[in-house]
Amino acid sequence: MASSTKEHTVPESRHETQARTAPREPTTKSAFEHFHEYQRERPEVAALWCFGIGFVLGWKLKLW
Repeated sequence: MASSTKEHTVPESRHETQARTAPREPTTKSAFEHFHEYQRERPEVAALWCFGIGFVLGWKLKLW
């Protein structure tokens, strides 16, 4: 019986998979910057969104 000696490499760390995740970083950074600009322009709307999201999460995740 002949055994095949194919090498199968499994990434052991995050550094080996950077090629696939590198293009996503500028998109994430620009989305964060966009939200930050929006928050500076309209702080009352951003505060109401945070309050609403916190209210719904607190209501749905209550401990009792």
